Amino acid sequence: MNGDELVRLTVAQALVRFLAAQHSERDGAEQPLFAGCFGIFGHGNLAGLGQALLQAELKTPGGLRYYQARNEQAMVHIAAGFARARNRLATFACTSSIGPGATNMITGAALATINRLPVLLLPGDVFATRAAPPVLQELEYPGGHDVSVNDAFRPVSVFFDRIWRPEQLPSALLGAMRALTDPAATGAVTLALPQDVQTEARDWPLALFARRVWHVPRPVPEPAALARAAEIIRSAARPIIVAGGGVGYSGAAAELRAFAEATGIPVAETQAGKGSLRYDHPLALGGVGSTGTAAANRMAARADVVIGIGTRYSDFTTASRTAFGVPQVRFVNINVAAADAVKLAGSALVADARVALNALTAALTGWSTPPAYAQEARALAQAWDEVVGRAYALGHRPLPAQSEVIGAVNDAAGRNGVVVCAAGSMPGELHRLWRTRDPKGYHVEYGYSCMGYEIAGGLGVKLAEPGREVFVMVGDGSYLMMAQELVTAVQEGIKIIVVLVQNHGFASIGGLSATVGAERFGTEYRYRNPRSGRLDGGHLPADLAANAESLGVRVLRTQTIAELRAALSQARQEPGPVLVHIETDPTVAAPASEAWWDVPVAEVSELEPTRRARRDYEAAKQRQPTFPP
Repeated sequence: MNGDELVRLTVAQALVRFLAAQHSERDGAEQPLFAGCFGIFGHGNLAGLGQALLQAELKTPGGLRYYQARNEQAMVHIAAGFARARNRLATFACTSSIGPGATNMITGAALATINRLPVLLLPGDVFATRAAPPVLQELEYPGGHDVSVNDAFRPVSVFFDRIWRPEQLPSALLGAMRALTDPAATGAVTLALPQDVQTEARDWPLALFARRVWHVPRPVPEPAALARAAEIIRSAARPIIVAGGGVGYSGAAAELRAFAEATGIPVAETQAGKGSLRYDHPLALGGVGSTGTAAANRMAARADVVIGIGTRYSDFTTASRTAFGVPQVRFVNINVAAADAVKLAGSALVADARVALNALTAALTGWSTPPAYAQEARALAQAWDEVVGRAYALGHRPLPAQSEVIGAVNDAAGRNGVVVCAAGSMPGELHRLWRTRDPKGYHVEYGYSCMGYEIAGGLGVKLAEPGREVFVMVGDGSYLMMAQELVTAVQEGIKIIVVLVQNHGFASIGGLSATVGAERFGTEYRYRNPRSGRLDGGHLPADLAANAESLGVRVLRTQTIAELRAALSQARQEPGPVLVHIETDPTVAAPASEAWWDVPVAEVSELEPTRRARRDYEAAKQRQPTFPP
C-alpha cells in the first residue's frame, strides 16, 4: 500500500472502517478487538455513525457488525460482560445520540472502569460549529461553551477525548486503542463526537485503515521484588492466597493450582476471582470476606502472610479491614496495576499473574507449609461443603429458600455452565455457596454491584461464549430496573436462561436494613395503606413472568424446587431465551460467613432497634484497624 494513497470518507465512516481493522494479540493468539457495535440512534448520531454503520453493512460484509439495543446503559453492560468473558482481549463499541441517550451510558461506563473492563463509548455531542445553539438536548453551561453533558464521562473513563475537528480523529483513535488494550489501566474509553463533525468529509491516508494488531503484554516481575516476595513467603507459618479477578484475566488458573500444590498454601477467592480453583480442590477455601465462606474467613483470621493475586482488596474482600486478624500480618501483592500492588502496605510484585506465579513457584522450590496446615484447610473446606449441601436441600416451606434455588441452578449448570448475577442478596449467597467447576463458570459483577446488569451482562457472556449455557440469576428488583434486553435476546436468537427469583421487593437491602435498625423500611413492594398512610398494605400483583412472555421469551412457571429442576432441564433444550420464574421466602438467611461489613448506623435515634444496632456497630468497629491503609 502506498503511504500517500488517500480515500475520502466522513469522520464517522473513517471511524467505523478503522475499528473493523483493529485486532488484539497475546501469547501469539490474535482476535478482532471489536466484535461489533451496539447502537441506539437519534439526531445526534443517526446521520453520522448510523449512516456509516449502514454503509459498512451494505458495502463491506464481514466488517463492523451492528447490533440494536433497547437501553443505552444496557448495551454498555453487554459490552462489559463480553469483555470479561473474553479476558479483556475483545469488546464492543457502543454509540448513542446526544443528551439523555449519552448520559444513559454513564452508569455502564462507571461499571466498566471500576471492574477494569474495556468498552468503547461513542456518544453524539453538540455542534462543534455552534451554528444555532442551543440545539435539542444541549446543556447550556454558564461556565463555558465547550462543556456538554458528555463531560460527565471524564471521571468514569480511563481515556476521554472530544473530536472537535476531523484531523483530530487519528490521534484520538490511537489513544483510545492504547487504553483499551492496557492490561493495567483499562476501562471505559469515551470519544465524544459532535454531530456535525461526524458527517464532515476528509481525505484520509489509507494507511490509517490497515490491519493493526495491538499486543497485550505480560509484564514480568522485577528480580529484587521477586526475591523480597519469596523471602516473606518463606518466613510464613500460616500463609493464605487471595485470588482475584486478575487470575482469570491472565488465564493463570493452571499456574495458581500448580503454585498452591507446590507450596501447600490454601486459596481463598474474591467475587471476581471465584472459579480460580475448583471448589473441590484440596486447597480450595472458597469465597473470602463479608460474603465468603466460614472456612476461608477462619483461615484468613489467623494468616500471618496474605498473597493477593490480581485483587483490588475491596471492603467486601477484607471484611472492611477486619478479615485478617493477626496484628503483624504481611501482604505480598501480585498485580499488573501498581496502585493495587501497594495496597495494605504490601510488598509489591508488579507483574502479570501467570508470569509472576511461575517465577514465584521456581523461587520457592523446596519450600512448603507443613502437611498439617493443608489438612486443616481441607477439613474446614469439607465442613463448609457439608453446610452448602444442607442449604441446597433445606426443604423450606411453604416457599423455598433462595439457597435451594441456587443449588438447583448449580446442578443444572453442570461443568460448563456460567452463572451471571450482579446485585441484591444473590451475589453474597452465590459467593459462599456456588460450587465452581470452571474458571469461567462464575460471572458476578460485584465491583459496582449494579442492579440491572444481569440480563444485559448475560447476553454479553453468551455472545462471547456461545458454546456454554448461561444462567442469569436475577431478583424482581433488578428485573424491574432493566429487563428490556430480553427483546434483544429474542431478536438475535441469543439463548440465555433467566432464573427470576420473585421475593416482592429488595430482599438484600431489606435484610441489611434490619441489621442497621431501619426495619426493612422502603424495601418491600406493597400498596400504600390508606389507613396508616404507609407502604404496609398487601403485596403488589406485578406478574413479571407475564411481562417476559409479552416480550417474546419462553416462560416456565414453577412453585417448588422439584418443578424448578424440571424446568431448568427443559430450558436447556429450548432453542431461544427462556425465563424460569419461582417465588422464594426472602426471610430465610443463608449460612453465615462469620465476617463483618462496615455500614454505619445512626448515632442517635428514637427507635430502639436503631439504638441496639448502633451498640452492635460500635462493638464491631473496635476490631477495625486504621492501618495498613
